[in-house]
Amino acid sequence: MNGFTHTDAAGNARMVDVSEKSITRRVAVAEGYLITRPDVIQRIQTQNIAKGDVLAVARVAGIMAAKRTPDLIPLCHGLPMDGCEVELTCQDDRVRIQATCLIDAKTGIEMEALTAVSVAALTLYDMCKAVDKAMRIEGVRLLSKTGGKSGDYHADR
Repeated sequence: MNGFTHTDAAGNARMVDVSEKSITRRVAVAEGYLITRPDVIQRIQTQNIAKGDVLAVARVAGIMAAKRTPDLIPLCHGLPMDGCEVELTCQDDRVRIQATCLIDAKTGIEMEALTAVSVAALTLYDMCKAVDKAMRIEGVRLLSKTGGKSGDYHADR
């Protein structure tokens, strides 16, 4: 065994066999930020961006992306999520994006939460790029996950 679950003994890529695992309740929470200028945040909040309500579109894009995660990430299991919530919060010079995904399954849902955050951030960038091309996407990470054989995880900060 090489220590990696997505490769066989010869180092070839493989999809992990989860058939022997137990179904457990799994919840994953991820976050990320779109960093921009305060005037752009003001325009987002007042829906004064030419492409429309960017927060609503980014929220839907994040949820749609979570549902399509196995189409984007090789070897990811297709999971029938029980729920996915994407929250977008405007702050001084950034939008905080948080995604929570949940399922009763044999494998985790962390990749779905991370994908939701990433695509929501990319959608915000796309919708606001005419106003600020210097925006940055930062801090995409897993905040917590519960359920499964490896137990719970909570980020320190």
